[in-house]
Amino acid sequence: MAFFLTGLFLFLVYAACLVFYRQAWRALPVFKVPASFTPAASITVIIPARNEEDNIGALLDTLLAQDYPPALYEVIVVDDHSTDGTADVVRRYKNVRLLTLADHLSPGERLNAYKKKAIDTAITLSRGELIVTTDADCLAEPRWLSLIAAFYQEHQPVFIAAPVAYMDETSFLKVFQSLDFMTLQGITGASVYRKVHTMCNGANLAYSKAVFHEVGGFRNIDAIASGDDMLLMHKMYQRYPDRISFLKSPGAIIRTAPMPTWKAFFNQRIRWASKADKYDDKRIIAVLALVYLWNVWFLAAGVAACFIPGLWRTWLGFIAVKTIVEMWYLYPVAVFFGKKSLLWKFPLAEPVHIAYTIIAGWLGKFGSYQWKGRNVK
Repeated sequence: MAFFLTGLFLFLVYAACLVFYRQAWRALPVFKVPASFTPAASITVIIPARNEEDNIGALLDTLLAQDYPPALYEVIVVDDHSTDGTADVVRRYKNVRLLTLADHLSPGERLNAYKKKAIDTAITLSRGELIVTTDADCLAEPRWLSLIAAFYQEHQPVFIAAPVAYMDETSFLKVFQSLDFMTLQGITGASVYRKVHTMCNGANLAYSKAVFHEVGGFRNIDAIASGDDMLLMHKMYQRYPDRISFLKSPGAIIRTAPMPTWKAFFNQRIRWASKADKYDDKRIIAVLALVYLWNVWFLAAGVAACFIPGLWRTWLGFIAVKTIVEMWYLYPVAVFFGKKSLLWKFPLAEPVHIAYTIIAGWLGKFGSYQWKGRNVK
C-alpha cells in the first residue's frame, strides 16, 4: 500500500506538470517575420569547435547561405585545441573568422570550461550587437538569422532560446534520443513562455552582447564544465525577468546529429546533469527532483515486485499511465518538429528512459565523464 500511495502521489504531481507544459506549449505563438521587417541588427554567430573536421563544413555552408544581409552578420569559429583538420576546413571559407583558443590562454593554462572561454574570447573580438551561438555539428535553415533578428527587433528580448531537433533517426538509439530531446524542447518553450523556470540549449541561443557584459558574462560560473547556456540564461533572467523569450518557429529550428553510441549518449547526458545542482533557479531544481524521484520509484517498485506478490500489476499499471500521459503531452511538440511518426515507438523507449534518467542523474552528481577527449569531474 505504501508503494501504491507514494507512486500515486508522484504520478499526480508529475501529470499536473505535463498538463501545464502541454497547455503552455500550445499557447506559445508561432513567430512569423512581419511584412514590415527591415534587417537592422548586427549579429555575430559564434561556433566553438573541437575535432569537428567532419561536421564544420556543412554547418558553415548553411550559415553562409542565410538570407540575412551579409553585411549585417559575421561568423566566428573558435578552434578549441583540435587535433584533426578542423582549422584547415574553416580556413577554406574566406568569410569566416577563425580564432585559435590556445592563442588566448597562458602557456600551460588548464581550464575546466574550455567552451565558455572560447565563447567569451569570441565575444570580446566580435562586432555584432546580438550574439548567436550554435554547435559545430549542427545545420541551420536559410531563414534562421532573419527570424532571430526579426524577433529581436520586434520584442527586444535580452536572451532568446530557440528550438533544436535531432536528425537522421536511423536506429533505436537515435529515435530514443530524438523523443527524449523533443520532450525537453517542449518543456523549454513552455517554461520560458510562462516564466516558471529557465531552460535552453546552447546549440541555438541569441543574447545581447551588452547585457552579457552587464551581468559579468561567465564570471562565477566559469569553473563549471557545462552551463554556457542555462547558467548564463539565469544570470540574465535575474536582471531582466520579463525579457527572456523562446522563439517558436519551424524556420528557426537548428538540427543536430544524435550521439552515435550509447557511451557517447550517456557521457552527453551526464555532462548535462552535472550542472543541475549549480542552478540558482530553485524552481527547475524542484522539477528535476520530481522527475528523478518518479523514475527512482519505478526502479524501487520493480525490485520490490520481485518479493511482494501482486505488486507487478501495480508497477505495470503505472508504466502504462506514465506512457499515455507523456505521449499526450508530447504530441503537439512532435507535430511542431515534424516528428509525429516517431511517437509510435515511444512505448518501447519508456523502460530505457527510466534507467538512463536514474544513471545519468546519479553520475552527473557523483561521477565523472569524458567529453571531446577530455576527462571531466
